Amino acid sequence: MVLINDNSSALDIGDHMPAFSLPATDGMTVDSHMIKDPVIAVVFTCNHCPYAQAYEERLVELAEHFDELGVQFVLINSNDANNFPEDSFDMMIIKHDEQGYPFPYCYDESQEVAVEFGALCTPHCFVFDRDRTLKYKGRIDNNWQDVAAVTEHNLRDALDALVLDLEPPVHEVNAIGCSIKWRDSQLVH
Repeated sequence: MVLINDNSSALDIGDHMPAFSLPATDGMTVDSHMIKDPVIAVVFTCNHCPYAQAYEERLVELAEHFDELGVQFVLINSNDANNFPEDSFDMMIIKHDEQGYPFPYCYDESQEVAVEFGALCTPHCFVFDRDRTLKYKGRIDNNWQDVAAVTEHNLRDALDALVLDLEPPVHEVNAIGCSIKWRDSQLVH
């Protein structure tokens, strides 16, 4: 496990959301152009990473809280399933069902979406406003190990502001988690 404590340089705050169309574990295809909710939270995650696992319930709670407020969560797994079989699409379907995910869990087999976003680790969050402009990128909160010890709710704070058409109090905080498991060392990441 390679720990990342950094942030993306591929997208700057104010950049437009890269378009994507990915298969989801519910049998549908998620096309970014078809999402009508005013706010989109894209979270790169996976099955096997302990950081990603620690945040599963928190992401479900956030998605359920913000659902009626116009936020669409989209989770994306870009890991190399050949070397990390627990992150395969079949295993993603099982994870989606076991966790009762209220959001699409998409597979970025080509890893092109992760490269376009500049995703570095799992989890890594990117939040876009109604104009599909990047308004927040980074971590979910400041304590992956103990939800009771969290003192900075970075993702929640950004979403709270954006649903009111306000600027997030913080636009960028380093993401922390396991590195994306790249299939091809030729990829720019």
